[in-house]
Amino acid sequence: MSDGPASPQFDRRMLEALVCPQTHRVLRYDAEAQELISEGAGLAYPIRGGIPVLLFDEARKLD
Repeated sequence: MSDGPASPQFDRRMLEALVCPQTHRVLRYDAEAQELISEGAGLAYPIRGGIPVLLFDEARKLD
């Protein structure tokens, strides 16, 4: 197994500028799951390589 560089971390300051593309409301950062949560839409958007993927097709529905 490689001990290469760790994945880039999500910059929490981005939360000030990001909103859910569906509801246009603020997002909550889940550091453990590396997701941005939209409570209003019931969706979790993934963060890959430190970059939020705010595409509906990539979002996971919340239980």
